[in-house]
Amino acid sequence: MAGVHLCRVASCTVAAAKSSVVPIDVQKKLQRLGLVEPDDFILHLPIRYEDETRIVSIAQAQPGRTVQVEGEIVQAEVNYRPRRHLVAKMSDGTGELQLRWLNFYPSQHKQLIAGKPLRARGEVRDGLFGREIIHPHISAAARALPKALTPVYPTTDGLAQPILRRTIAQALDQADLRDTLPAKVREQYGLMAFESAIRMLHGPTPDIAPTALTERTHPAWTRIKFDELLAQQLSLAAARAARHEKCATPLPPTVNPGARAGLTARLIASLPFALTDAQNRVVAEIAADLGRAHPMHRLLQGDVGSGKTVVAALAAAQAVEAGAQVALMAPTEILAEQHYAKLSGWLTPLGIQVAWLSSSLPAKQRRAAIQAARTGGAQVLVGTQAVIQDHVEFANLGLAIVDEQHRFGVAQRLALSRKGELNTNPHVPHQLGMSATPIPRTLAMTVFADLDVSVIDALPPGRTPVRTKLLVDSRRGELLHRIGAAVRAGRQVYWVCPLVEESEALELQNAVDTYGRIVGELPDLSVGLIHGRLTPTEKANVMQAFRGGKLQLLVATTVIEVGVDVPSASLMVIEHAERFGLAQLHQLRGRVGRGAAESVCVLLYQAPLSKVARERLRAMFETNDGFEIARRDLEQRGPGEFLGKRQSGLALLRFADVDVDACLVESVRTLAAQLRVERPDVVAAHLARWMRGREDFLST
Repeated sequence: MAGVHLCRVASCTVAAAKSSVVPIDVQKKLQRLGLVEPDDFILHLPIRYEDETRIVSIAQAQPGRTVQVEGEIVQAEVNYRPRRHLVAKMSDGTGELQLRWLNFYPSQHKQLIAGKPLRARGEVRDGLFGREIIHPHISAAARALPKALTPVYPTTDGLAQPILRRTIAQALDQADLRDTLPAKVREQYGLMAFESAIRMLHGPTPDIAPTALTERTHPAWTRIKFDELLAQQLSLAAARAARHEKCATPLPPTVNPGARAGLTARLIASLPFALTDAQNRVVAEIAADLGRAHPMHRLLQGDVGSGKTVVAALAAAQAVEAGAQVALMAPTEILAEQHYAKLSGWLTPLGIQVAWLSSSLPAKQRRAAIQAARTGGAQVLVGTQAVIQDHVEFANLGLAIVDEQHRFGVAQRLALSRKGELNTNPHVPHQLGMSATPIPRTLAMTVFADLDVSVIDALPPGRTPVRTKLLVDSRRGELLHRIGAAVRAGRQVYWVCPLVEESEALELQNAVDTYGRIVGELPDLSVGLIHGRLTPTEKANVMQAFRGGKLQLLVATTVIEVGVDVPSASLMVIEHAERFGLAQLHQLRGRVGRGAAESVCVLLYQAPLSKVARERLRAMFETNDGFEIARRDLEQRGPGEFLGKRQSGLALLRFADVDVDACLVESVRTLAAQLRVERPDVVAAHLARWMRGREDFLST
């Protein structure tokens, strides 16, 4: 694929401006949009179009329509009431139209000469003095009408549409638009030629149905989305193949005879509960991967409370049994410390040394943990992002576990995996990611297609489904009365608030005020408060008091969203539930229902509800199924926000929608597998156009 640098593309823009040098600031702004090579420009597609191909009479310019009219300026003046604004009147013989600018430059005023013919384009609306257009686009009347719709591109501050249009038009003449897909493939899948599709999208004729463009259903959009999905599938397949070429230390179970033989079996025997069939299945999948000579890259997903931590503990026991070290990293100190407590309780009796590392540890303890990891004295190191600091080294890291992995960026996950790539041991550690956010099938086939996925699709026995109730904020007093009665009857309660202190932008009842109100209205209860401003030690003390039953009610912010496990807590109130995302509500709800007692989650909302908020609360009321929640969350938020930081450094799908275009995903997966075997030349050309090195981020 031919490559031409930005300055070559942009030079044509400058030529059009009768200049031989591209302004540095223009280059920087183009680069800010990722526009460097011609392929970048041609794939910078419009977000909408303006129809400047036709002129309508002023008499036909109806309110609510975006039109282009042509006529003479009757008069123009600057008015100062109610505030300074520029007003002009245009007439074409069929009627008059007012043009108004609330913000304007003197040069705009000078354009509006009485008797001068001009064109004005914009949305017509009813004003105090008749029909008007606010901030119309003005152009010369003598200019020939274009034959195609005018594209409007995504841009950045200070980069005008005309510059983008000229640079993209030049790139279309310079870029190699030869098709990366053979004619046979295009015919098989009913695809337009790439050049036809790309030129059409940059300049569609006015006879094309507007909905086909805006809703991206036109065959040209289908071709672009197909190509993008194919590039992603090919990249993910290449990343998977590259990992299989790397070396990892095989960690099969029961390889060392003697005292440490059978650690996993001994751990299972020591558990006070039996593993579910789903847990046994995923344990076997992970065990098989750990025994191979190429690095495992597996995602363990399961709904909140499904028992992922014990599966991770069994994987750790197998790794230690084979003579390797294990690192487990979690996104919050509360969650990491809870993992440490659980793993210590399970593994220490087996003779496995579990160490704890966080930035909040006293310096002496932190140095001791780092030394234990370096010398091999710590066989399992649990911690926050402190475990990936440069000065943390491992004697023989064989397994890296990342909990809530979507909360970490690519660089963070890569830093952990590289802890095992020492000069003396160039092997890559096995990687196990864990997530309580179930991945919808379409996402699993696209963004996560490079991973092996294990799913715990059943809750342990004894867990009772959480009943969800919706309650309007005006009934808060009644709720407090019932909460008091429930606590006095022996139940423990979470009361979750979204903010720590007042925000004028979000008029929310904050955690501190809620704590004060509950203490005032229920003075006989033992109430605690936890939020992100507390020190790690303070948070740990509060959680320990709640876990030990010394606190009956805990007012908290979302620091308790993931991982907090207090089986005796069976009642949760979520304040201003309409302000939370669907996945976050589901995670919070998962903090109760972890014991045998019937559990209830009350979603306290403030009316009136927006349409999106109403849909979120309805979903929470209708289902406890994490996969259904994830599907609805994906529908509402789209893959970018749904995934959080999972793909930091890798552009998510810009054009295709993994939910809407699920039918394309199936076809693309089949074709990608076929091309990798039969046409490596096609694969190389396609990735050169669409990825150009960015697929490296998929290796994590």
